[in-house]
Amino acid sequence: MNIFITGSTGFLGGEILVNLSKRKEVNKIYCLVRAQSEVDAILRLDKVFSFHGDHYDRDKVFPVIGNLMDADLTAQLIANKELNDINVIVHSAANTSFSGIYDRMVEQTNIEGLEKIVLWAKQLKNFNTFLHIGTATICGKEVKNRLVKEEESPNPNASHVVSYTHSKAQGELIIRKHLPANKIVIARPSIIMGDSRDITPRSPVILWACATINQIRLIPADPQAKLDVISVDYAAEAIVKLLFAKRKHDVYHISSGPEAATSAAELSVAFEEHFPDMPRYCFVKDDMLKQMKLLAKNKLPIGSELSKYPEYIQHWKDTFGELSSLRILFAGLDPYLEFLNLGQVFDNSKLLADVDMRKPTPAHEYIVKQMAYLEKLDVFEGAMDF
Repeated sequence: MNIFITGSTGFLGGEILVNLSKRKEVNKIYCLVRAQSEVDAILRLDKVFSFHGDHYDRDKVFPVIGNLMDADLTAQLIANKELNDINVIVHSAANTSFSGIYDRMVEQTNIEGLEKIVLWAKQLKNFNTFLHIGTATICGKEVKNRLVKEEESPNPNASHVVSYTHSKAQGELIIRKHLPANKIVIARPSIIMGDSRDITPRSPVILWACATINQIRLIPADPQAKLDVISVDYAAEAIVKLLFAKRKHDVYHISSGPEAATSAAELSVAFEEHFPDMPRYCFVKDDMLKQMKLLAKNKLPIGSELSKYPEYIQHWKDTFGELSSLRILFAGLDPYLEFLNLGQVFDNSKLLADVDMRKPTPAHEYIVKQMAYLEKLDVFEGAMDF
């Protein structure tokens, strides 16, 4: 089996690449890499493998220089004769930004870039599987406080918290427009956060929000709303096993499911045990975020509800200095808090029935292995995109 993978230097894609490289069924893996030269591309791939001390087999893993935003990417790939014998395409690359300032880049990468790969795939004579990594959250923000099944998405009428999820929904429609159903496998991970192993994760994605919420402690969210979170190692393992499994479906949620879902309340317990010197977590109504933003702008009216929480306001002053510095944190947290309040849990029964997978570890259990990493995170650096 010869595989072409996009996003191999990313958070999830890196784990998938390393996992695939260890499979005996895989002959060659070609990785689309943004680089100025082959030397630079090899160095980027070497970093992926060395990050957790894995072996980089250069006789098995090869870079292909290219960028999803290149206008002529399809033509470049068609012209590359080394790729003529590709059997499987794993499309992991995506722009995952939640910030509105990057909406156009998200569209260019996740929709237009994807279509370039799909159009190339149609030209391959030995191509049999297009594994697209989407997201379970394409179900939209109208879906609240319940179990979500695969067949509910993509819904073209759904509204979205961020452009990222909208782009992923559109991506699935593009794939089905161009490719036959028997060649499509869509894996939809839920929220991917951290690593359940006792190692440093490849990326602070989502963990940044956890670290920020942990420092703020007054949280405008429903503490009991269910939150479907999985670790990156679980997601990568499930996706690779899904590729080699005898599948009965073409769409699978890679998720915690109802048995392993967490909540803000359960996560807060883990954080309070590790950071006991901060104020206790206090959950308030979600409209409190507006007052928190006004406070950061020095525009909070006298007698506002937020003024009843002086302990937390003082904690913010002690932790962050000028309250105006909180503006960027509150702006960055906005979409994360909205997702948290949706209470979405994604049905994982199809995955567990068709794939030899362990049940996922709840996030509030494995997060304890990430605490040392979270302590070192610069929350302002993570919020700079906003």
